[in-house]
Amino acid sequence: MAIKVDMLRCFTMVATHGSLSEAASALGRTPSAVSMMLKQFEDHVGSALFETARKSRLTPIGELILAEARREVAHFENTVSVIEGLARSELGYLRLAVTPSVATTVLPPAVFKFARMYPNVQIDLRDMDSATIARELDRERADIGIGSLPGIEGMQRTELFSDPFGLVCRKDHPLAENWDQLSWRTLGDHTIIANGLCAQITDPDFAPVLARSRLMVPNTASLLGLVRQGVGITVLPQLAVARSLDALAFLPLVDVTARRTVHLMSRPANLLMPAAREFRKLITEMKRDGSLVPGTEIQNN
Repeated sequence: MAIKVDMLRCFTMVATHGSLSEAASALGRTPSAVSMMLKQFEDHVGSALFETARKSRLTPIGELILAEARREVAHFENTVSVIEGLARSELGYLRLAVTPSVATTVLPPAVFKFARMYPNVQIDLRDMDSATIARELDRERADIGIGSLPGIEGMQRTELFSDPFGLVCRKDHPLAENWDQLSWRTLGDHTIIANGLCAQITDPDFAPVLARSRLMVPNTASLLGLVRQGVGITVLPQLAVARSLDALAFLPLVDVTARRTVHLMSRPANLLMPAAREFRKLITEMKRDGSLVPGTEIQNN
């Protein structure tokens, strides 16, 4: 008969309490059941573990086995606790890959809420462009991606929101004076700083504007720094500059319908780790109750 954890737990309880009846009470079993399990353990060991039937004193071999038994019971109980914690999303890890604008605007309240619900989950949050997010998901180096993501076979994609593209410039820029009359054709000879999101704008009138650009800056923080410095103007979705409007202006464009659509993408829920599954559920609930995206101008779909 193989040694079972219940045998070790029974033995340690009897040794700790020095009595079959007290050990039985602590284990929630009858004294006879505890006595029988202890006898099975001693038969397997091939030696008596207690000097007397009262179980008040251990034999020398019993002393040696007790230290090992306690260590093994503690290890088993810790393992069970970890497994149950993972299943309840109390433990584990969550790997998020998101675009910079999502990382600075949408994610903070969601991560704050999630961290309070599951304080023992380790969160790895990385910001990157949408193409890289798709690659990280495909290579299973991220659990959840949020960005302007194309459909990928084997992945579940949920639309979270969309926001309009507009012109971003300094507040003292000449274009900010007559912003209600702006269109692609009125950008004139102003220096345009291109960025990765420009590829999503399919308006025919924007093509010559983009072709005129001689400066490409994929990183949003660097891009906005150049605009603040007055190097040029750029075109971004509204949410991308929601927290940068101290010295910058977001100017809607007349007769322009171009929008950036943001999706959440992951593998099917049954293939996700519990923490990732719970985070996806939280994001979905926040979208439903309207708390996901700040500002009334952004359209939730």
